[in-house]
Amino acid sequence: MSHSIRGSAAIVGVALAGLGEAPGRTSEDIAIEASVKALAEAGLTTRHVDAVFGSLPGNSNPLSGLLMAEMLGVQPKFSDNNRTGGSTFLSYTQMAAMALKEDLCETALIFYGSNQRSAAGKLVSSVMPFIYEAPYAPTFPATSYALAASRHMHLYGTTREQLAAVAVAARSWANLNPQAFMRGPLSIADVLASRMVSSPLTVRDCCLVTDGGAALVMTTAERARDLPKKPVYLLGAAAATTHMNIMAMPDLTETGALDSGRRAFAMAGLKPSDIEVVELYDAFTINTILFLEDLGFCKKGEGGAFVASGTIAPGGALPVNTNGGGLSCVHPGMYGMFTLVEAVQQLRGEAGERQIKDAQLALCHGNGGVLSSQITNILGTEVTL
Repeated sequence: MSHSIRGSAAIVGVALAGLGEAPGRTSEDIAIEASVKALAEAGLTTRHVDAVFGSLPGNSNPLSGLLMAEMLGVQPKFSDNNRTGGSTFLSYTQMAAMALKEDLCETALIFYGSNQRSAAGKLVSSVMPFIYEAPYAPTFPATSYALAASRHMHLYGTTREQLAAVAVAARSWANLNPQAFMRGPLSIADVLASRMVSSPLTVRDCCLVTDGGAALVMTTAERARDLPKKPVYLLGAAAATTHMNIMAMPDLTETGALDSGRRAFAMAGLKPSDIEVVELYDAFTINTILFLEDLGFCKKGEGGAFVASGTIAPGGALPVNTNGGGLSCVHPGMYGMFTLVEAVQQLRGEAGERQIKDAQLALCHGNGGVLSSQITNILGTEVTL
């Protein structure tokens, strides 16, 4: 099967802004800072941008693509402001690659910014409680993920200690990242002893609530070669949606990543064993286990033992969430953009103490809703084309 967008577009600039706490700043402020920085890194300015993709948090900015274009002084030929939750940004890379391939635009800007911690101090969902679930007063979305964790434990013998190993590995990576919001020692015992949020998930099994934003710039492979930064190419991308509400999820232990991963690997012409760096949307510790299984890095039911073995931690065979992930680095409400930025920095060799030596291939995976929307991107350096 021919996949015309494989390697046709490249990421040529990335930037972060407002990570952790950004008091007194709006979500737009943070997104604009990240956008200008990403363009500058690419040797470009807003004058070059003719496509805009992005989302701001909650329902207060439903037309955030239009708003940001206006604030940046851009009149794009192409824009997209879709919302599939935290997976959204990995769909923008696919859409941008398609638009670039078809010559609908020349320079695409993808943005995100959120002041969720400073403004609200808690995780804010834009989704209303489902009428048939709301009477049971679930802690949304933690209870939905707790159901998946409980089912995985029941079917496969996964333990709370194995879930905790995901959080400990993420913290170990965060300790190598000066930009991570939460650093310091974290043990399995610490995770188990922390406040219970929705059994079996404790607060350390749950993502952070922070401020933060990110942006990336994409252009065609041909144009990318003339820009200052080492291009990182989109080799494969695919999305899969299985449900909206957790009660409609066909199987609580199997996500759409099974499908999105398979098709992304097919487009890239690669297999899981080829991947050197993995960046997963780890809103909860169970996510990492489920996605590692469904993406083919280990067998279904073996994810708990896989993470507990140290494989995903610093020094392990499969580096996962090398920035510290949503569990210890940053999580302003939607984390998908940060998987992409970290992967690009790894493939450029710019990740400092946490750098994976000679990394050429990375997989990023986004999750939206309550394990509802799954989107996989595979990125590579020029030698992988």
